[in-house]
Amino acid sequence: MPTLLYASTALAGSLAGTELASWAVVHPAIARLEHLEQVHAEKALYRRFGQIQAPQMAATVTLSAITAATAQRPTRTLAGAATGCFAAMLALTFAGNMPINLAILRWQEPGDPERWRTLRRRWDHIHTARVLLDTTGFGLLLVACIRH
Repeated sequence: MPTLLYASTALAGSLAGTELASWAVVHPAIARLEHLEQVHAEKALYRRFGQIQAPQMAATVTLSAITAATAQRPTRTLAGAATGCFAAMLALTFAGNMPINLAILRWQEPGDPERWRTLRRRWDHIHTARVLLDTTGFGLLLVACIRH
């Protein structure tokens, strides 16, 4: 059981760290580029992040759910709450970020810079909520590890 909890926590930490770095470092840096440079950079990032993060997100939800299902209290409660955070993050990803990602991947260059900014602001707001959910889920698993 501790191995499963520790593995869940490590995977969740990796996901939260990647998302936090994307939010705090990568996307703010890209936002300072000229319009077409932003378009090219975001397209390249989405292709790469999609290959890595989609399986990582699914694995994080799955592993934390298995941890919650097999643990004793209070670990079960904490891991269950973490799973809820990760599931909500995944729902936001599918409902909010992925449609925007697809629109960006299909973006016809140069496109309307104002429409681009509107799209990016919407993506950033949804991403901020996802980062909060991921870091909260990770924090809950950390507390479960400490208490265990």
